Amino acid sequence: MTRPLAVFDIDGTLVDSRASILEAATDAARALGLPDPHYDRVRQIVGLSLPHALAVLEPDLTPPELERFTAAFRGSFARMFDAGHEEPLYPGAMDTLRRLHRDGWRLSLATGQNRRGVARNLARPGWSALFISSHCAEDGPGKPDPAMLQAAMTAGGADAASTIMIGDTAHDITMAVAAGVAPQGVSWGFHTVEEQRAAGAPHVATDFDDLEAALDRFATRIPA
Repeated sequence: MTRPLAVFDIDGTLVDSRASILEAATDAARALGLPDPHYDRVRQIVGLSLPHALAVLEPDLTPPELERFTAAFRGSFARMFDAGHEEPLYPGAMDTLRRLHRDGWRLSLATGQNRRGVARNLARPGWSALFISSHCAEDGPGKPDPAMLQAAMTAGGADAASTIMIGDTAHDITMAVAAGVAPQGVSWGFHTVEEQRAAGAPHVATDFDDLEAALDRFATRIPA
């Protein structure tokens, strides 16, 4: 049987980064004298590469202002983590990853984080042994471009028919559709179920048990 490849988003899918991303966006806005951004606006940009995301959040900024905004956002995150902040995993995330790995799945990461953020997550206990590759916005085009998924399939020796992308945003779903792989949404992150379905997700899991059941169904449909 062909071993399936599951490519996971990080923010909003495995890691609950809602509070820290909003805090960094708020700190960056205040550094430029902008109004505090509402969470509903911030959640829409999560998953995009940071400069692109912040340009969407504040489209009227000049290029030098956008550079300052981006630097302030990164600086806020750096201060949080230097002070010992750790973003929690969603309950059930690690159990699901371990179970898939034990059952022979190939696992990969595709995230809008930069390489420093990926390294911070791969330093979590047990993570580096689980994932065969990681792909981020610094490696090339960010979401929803399919480049990260194409790189993950190359690294994992997988084809589109054996690959599924798991994420919490319409950007993840759109990327999966563009790459020709199966899109799988989750309901506990940044985008709503309706937003993910509108982007092309046929199913949005309500918890990790539901996600595992969906992945099991996917695995049985892979051509031998």
